[in-house]
Amino acid sequence: MMASIGVGIVGTGRISDLHVLEYIANPATEIRGLCDRNVDLARQKALAWGLQDVKLITDDMDAIFSDSEIDLVEILLPHDIHLRAALGAMEAGKIISLQKPMCSTLEEADALVEAVDGYDRPFKVFENFIFYPPVIKARELIEQGAIGKPISIRIKSHAGYSETEWEVPKSAQDWRQRVERSGGGPLVFDDGHHKFALAWSFMGNPEAVHSFIRETTREDGFVFDAPAMVSFLFPGNRVGNLEIVYSPELLINTVYYAQDDRVEISGEKGIIWINGGHGKLGDSPPVILYEGGRFTEYSNIPTGWEQSFILSTRDFINKVCNGGDPVLTTRGAREILRFASAAEQSNREGKTIYL
Repeated sequence: MMASIGVGIVGTGRISDLHVLEYIANPATEIRGLCDRNVDLARQKALAWGLQDVKLITDDMDAIFSDSEIDLVEILLPHDIHLRAALGAMEAGKIISLQKPMCSTLEEADALVEAVDGYDRPFKVFENFIFYPPVIKARELIEQGAIGKPISIRIKSHAGYSETEWEVPKSAQDWRQRVERSGGGPLVFDDGHHKFALAWSFMGNPEAVHSFIRETTREDGFVFDAPAMVSFLFPGNRVGNLEIVYSPELLINTVYYAQDDRVEISGEKGIIWINGGHGKLGDSPPVILYEGGRFTEYSNIPTGWEQSFILSTRDFINKVCNGGDPVLTTRGAREILRFASAAEQSNREGKTIYL
C-alpha cells in the first residue's frame, strides 16, 4: 500500500466540494495541489476545505501534471476539455480519475479508449450514482434473487425548486447550455449520464434507444431539455425508460440540486423501488421491495447524495492501493456515452437508434 498518495484537483467548481471529501478523510491520500482558471476560487476552496498548507495552487493544469509529489489527479473540467486534460495527465504518468461523461463526443472517447489501452496506471471515469447506498442495497437484493431476473427498469428524474439548494455559479450553467462544450443537453446528456449508468449497471448495454426531448425555459433563462422520454431495449426481451420532467413549483427536499430521482426495477417475481438521489420528495423509504405478496421497507440506509461521492472515491483509492480495475473503465464509460448520445441522435432524427 502506498504510504501517501498525493492528489491534485484540476477544477475547483461547485462539484469539487463533494469530490474532495474522501481524499481529505482517507489516511492514504493527501491533497497537494489545486488548479482552476480562477486561481482566487481555488484559494477560497483551500481555506474552505481546511487545506491552508496545500503545496500548490495554480491556474495551470500542466503545473499539476508535472509536479512529482502529485500521484493522482481528479479532473473536474467542462466536457470539451476532458480529452486534452486526460492525455496531458497520462503523458505525465499520473493515476487518473476523470469526471463523467468521459468526453463530449464518441470520436474523442474512441481516442481516449485507444490511449488508455496502452496505459499502465489506474484510470477511472468517475460515476457516483452507482455507489449511492440505496442503489448498492438494491443491487444486493437483486444478486440475492429477491425479484428474480430483472425484466425492466423505469427511471424518473424530476427537477423542481428548493429553498435550501446549493448555489451554482452562472459560469457553470453557461457552458452547459452550449452543446459544443457540453456534448448535449443538461438533463438528458449531462445529468442523464447518471441515469444511463444506472440502467447500464442493472441491465447491461442496450440494443436500441428511442427518445422524445422537448425544452422548457426557466425564469432566469436557463433552458432545460425537458420534458423528455427515452426508451431502451435490452437483450433478452428486456426494456426500460428514462422520464425527465421539470416542474417549477415542485418543492424538492435537498441541499444539493433541486432534483428528485426514482428508480423502479421489475423482475420475474418482484419489484424494487429506489427513492432519492440529488434530493427527495417527502420521507419515502430509500428502498422498497415487493416480493411474495408483501412489501419490505429498508430505511436504515444513508441517503445523503454526498455518500455516493465518498464511496466512489473510496473504492478507487482501494483499487489504487490494493489492485483491481475501477468500476467504470474508459470502455464502460464509452458504452454509457454511446447510450446518452443515442438519445440525442434519436430526438434529432426522429427515429429509433440501433446500437
